Amino acid sequence: MSVSKKALRRIADALERMSPPPADAPKFKKAAAFVWHPDPDRLVPVPKVNRIPVELLVGVNRSRDTLMANTAQFAAGMPANNALLWGARGMGKSSLVKAVHGALQADYPDLKMVEVQREDLPSIGRCLNMLRGAPERFIMFCDDLSFGPDDAHYKSLKAVLDGGIEGRPDNVVLYATSNRRHLMPRDMIENERSSAISPSEAVEEKVSLSDRFGLWLGFHPCNQDEYLAMIRGYCDAYGVEIDDETMRAEAIEWQATRGSRSGRVAWQYFTDLAGRLGIKLT
Repeated sequence: MSVSKKALRRIADALERMSPPPADAPKFKKAAAFVWHPDPDRLVPVPKVNRIPVELLVGVNRSRDTLMANTAQFAAGMPANNALLWGARGMGKSSLVKAVHGALQADYPDLKMVEVQREDLPSIGRCLNMLRGAPERFIMFCDDLSFGPDDAHYKSLKAVLDGGIEGRPDNVVLYATSNRRHLMPRDMIENERSSAISPSEAVEEKVSLSDRFGLWLGFHPCNQDEYLAMIRGYCDAYGVEIDDETMRAEAIEWQATRGSRSGRVAWQYFTDLAGRLGIKLT
C-alpha cells in the first residue's frame, strides 16, 4: 500500500509536535539565575534567588573565603576549579554557593547561576550546549548530590567534569553540594569491594568522581557558641530585639527538640522568633 506525500507530511508534522525542537538560549541579561528543565529543553529565569547575605554565614570562614576567591577568578575570566561542598547537613553548603554568587553580582553582572537537578543530569550536555559560546560566565549548581546502587547518573556528571571530546566550556564551572565526600554511601563502596569481579576497578570508577572536583570544601557540625552566634547575627541583621539570656535559653531548648544543632536549625528558631515578634523577613 502506497502512502501519499500529503499523508507523510501530516505524520512528519505530528512527530514534530510530539518532539519539538529545543528552545533557543534565553536572553541571559534578564536574570541572574536560571533553572534547567529538560523535555523540552529550556532555561527558566529565576526572578529572585532565595539566599541570605554572605556575611550572615557563621563558622564557615575558610570555606567562604576559598569559594569566594575561586568564584571571583572565574567571574573575571581567569582559570577556576569545579568545587564540591560536602559535609554535615544544614551547615550552609547550598546557602554559601548562592550567597557567594549574590555577593559578586554587583562587580560581575555577567556572572550567572544555572541550577540543575540531580535527576536531570543525563540531559546536562544539552544544557552546556546552550551555554557554550555565550559571553556570560555560568556557575552550574547541583544541590544535594549523591548516588545510590545501580545509579548511572554519575556517568553523566563525569562527562561534565571531564568535558569529553569538546571539553567543558570555558565559561562554565560546576559547584555541587553533598552530605558525602565521595558522593555515595560508604556501605555502597564496601559492597563494590566485596562483590565486584575486579573490586579495585569498580570502586575506583565511582570514588574517582569526587577527585574530578578541584576544590573540596568540608563542612562540620557547629558548636553551641557558633550556633548562638548565627542566631544573634540574624537578629542584628533583621532588627529583631531580644536579650542574650532569653535567646540563649530558647535557642538551646529549640535545638534540643530537634536533636541537632546546625545553621538550618538556627534559622528555623530565628524564623519562629521573628514570627512571634511580628517581624517580617522580606
